[in-house]
Amino acid sequence: MTSAHTDPAPVTVRVPAKVNLELLVGPLRDDGFHALSTVYQAVNLHDDVTVAINDEWRCSVVGPYADVVPTDSSNLAMRAARLLADETAIDAAVHISINKSIPVAGGMAGGSADAAATLVACDRLWGLGLSTEELEEYAAELGSDVPFLIRGGTAMGSGRGERLAPVLARGSYHWVFAISDIGLSTPEVYAECDRLRDGSSPRADVPEPNSQLMAALRTGDPHALAPQLTNDLQEAAVSLRPELGELLESGMEFGALGGIVSGSGPTVAFLVEDVEAAIDLTVALTATGAAREVRKAVGPVHGAHVIPARVD
Repeated sequence: MTSAHTDPAPVTVRVPAKVNLELLVGPLRDDGFHALSTVYQAVNLHDDVTVAINDEWRCSVVGPYADVVPTDSSNLAMRAARLLADETAIDAAVHISINKSIPVAGGMAGGSADAAATLVACDRLWGLGLSTEELEEYAAELGSDVPFLIRGGTAMGSGRGERLAPVLARGSYHWVFAISDIGLSTPEVYAECDRLRDGSSPRADVPEPNSQLMAALRTGDPHALAPQLTNDLQEAAVSLRPELGELLESGMEFGALGGIVSGSGPTVAFLVEDVEAAIDLTVALTATGAAREVRKAVGPVHGAHVIPARVD
C-alpha cells in the first residue's frame, strides 16, 4: 500500500514494436481464438510510457498518433495498470502518460506495447519486485502480444501467441515499414482467412515453427531469412485490401529482399540488406505515395525497460 506522503518518483519505460517473421494460423479453439505458431522480433520503433502516482486514474497521450488513441478505461495501458493494482492489492491510482510513436492499428502491437510498458512501470513504481515471468503471466490476461513486448528480442509464440520460448538468433536485421491508411481490423482478417480456407485444406493441426526459418535466424544472414518470411493472414489481408498486394510488389521491385504483411496488417514490413538499402527503399516507397508513412527500423531489440524519466 502506497502513502501519499511517500510517493515514489515517476517511472518511464521504453517499449518496442514487433514484427511477425512467421505467423502460422491453425484451427479455431474452443475459446474462440485460433491456435497459432509465430516468431516475433522486436524492432526499434518505440513508445515511452510514464507512470506516476495520482489522485485519480488518468491516461494522456502525446505524439503523432495521439488523436486516435483512446484515453478512457478502454485503453489497454489503463487496463494493465488496474489489473496489476487489483491483483497485488495496491490502492494508489496512477496517471499514465504515453508518448506514442508506434503506428496505431498497423499490426505492430502498439497498444500491446503500451500495456507491457505499463506493467513494467507500475511494478517499479509500486516496488512489487515481480519477475519477468510473473509480469508475462499478467500480460497474457491482456492480450496475445503483450507478453512478448515485455520480453523483446526474438521469440517463438504458441497457444494464441502468449506462450513464449526463446529463439537463437544472430545479427541485426534492417526493416522498412510501409504504413498505409487502409483500414483493417484483426477479427475481419481472421474471418476472411477462415472464409478463404473453407472447402480447401486448412491447417487441421496445431502449427509448429518452420525449421528453415530457425536455421536462417542462426546464420544472421538477411538473404537466408527473407525467403522464409511467412504470414498465413497475408492472403486474407490482400483479399480484403488488394492495394496491399500492390504495395508488396512495389517494395520487392525497389530492392527489398523480402516483404510480408505485419500481423493482421495493414502495415507491410520489408526486409532489406543493410542501412543503405533501408534508406534507398524508404525514398523509393515515399516517392510512389503508396504508403501514408514509411519508417526504418532495426531488430531485434530489448523489450520493455525502465529509462531515466524525461525532463520537460
